[in-house]
Amino acid sequence: MTSNTYYTAAQHGEFEVYELGDFVLEQGATLRGAKLAYTCYGKLNEQGDNAIVFPVMFSGTHSAMAPYVGEGLALDPSKYFIVIPNQLGGGLSSSPHNYAAPYQANYFPELTIGDDVRAQHQLLTHLGVTKLKLVTGWSMGAQQTYEWAVRYPDMVERAAPISGTAKTTPHCMLYVDVFCEALTSDPAWNNGRYDNSEDVEQGLRRMAHVFAMMGASQGLYNNALWQSVGFSSQQDFLKGLWENWFLPMDPNNLLCMAQKWRSGDVSLHTEGDLAAALGRISAKVFVISFEKDMFISPDDCLHEQQMIAGSELISIPSAWGHFTMLGIAPEDFQMINDTLKKLLNTSV
Repeated sequence: MTSNTYYTAAQHGEFEVYELGDFVLEQGATLRGAKLAYTCYGKLNEQGDNAIVFPVMFSGTHSAMAPYVGEGLALDPSKYFIVIPNQLGGGLSSSPHNYAAPYQANYFPELTIGDDVRAQHQLLTHLGVTKLKLVTGWSMGAQQTYEWAVRYPDMVERAAPISGTAKTTPHCMLYVDVFCEALTSDPAWNNGRYDNSEDVEQGLRRMAHVFAMMGASQGLYNNALWQSVGFSSQQDFLKGLWENWFLPMDPNNLLCMAQKWRSGDVSLHTEGDLAAALGRISAKVFVISFEKDMFISPDDCLHEQQMIAGSELISIPSAWGHFTMLGIAPEDFQMINDTLKKLLNTSV
């Protein structure tokens, strides 16, 4: 185990920890004494059917998505019981940096999106949840949303995958490979056997640059739109947003999540038939795409949306591309919130 003060309540706000016990992973290893970190808002009703699950994205924790929860918003804790589970491998739950031998650090076993969703299902069962009004999530959170809707169709009433796919595309696999190569290009990476996360500073900065290049649109850079949110130069934007985001994180944790991202595929439930897998979904689905997203294009989202009966595609224009979800532009936050509110008000 390695010490990293980034993965603490002081950085991310208070959270709870559910003891999963000896959790058998889909690839065969067992995480003994596995832990799932999560936070809740609102109160579960007696029937256990007013719950919403909001899984988090790559490199994110519950704190990153918490701004979408609040009275008067779509995810209103006065109406719903909202659970934001952190990823296995994400730093707050059982992860490479906080796990003991023999699975510590770079020896942490391979995880899947299915492992996350099975762990979340175990947690929700423990909490008394019987039905989900909504499952929604961005990017890797969208992968988990699809997994929920396919794996537990009778439990999920509505689903809103945001800027993510049910099966990782070849282009997105290449992107994951490139940012992982940027991270591990630092000699201090040392095959994952570094003493402190800070030792891999140059690799983390290089990875941040790959995200900067692809995370927002060309127009945001070409028109210097970073000025509107307080950055004084493109270099200031590169360091102040992108590098600052990744520098506190543990490289082994990031690589663990990246492997899950790369291998995400709900068609594993149907012997590789994606249409058959998506055909298992009984939820009302809004597939939300971002028009200028260079990670997950609107065409990627449309391709899968057309396989889901009764679903709708909502495309949101923003120069922030994939990172539209962060709501850096207030109008982006409003459009996402309004779309989720519309879905929650749609009968099923």
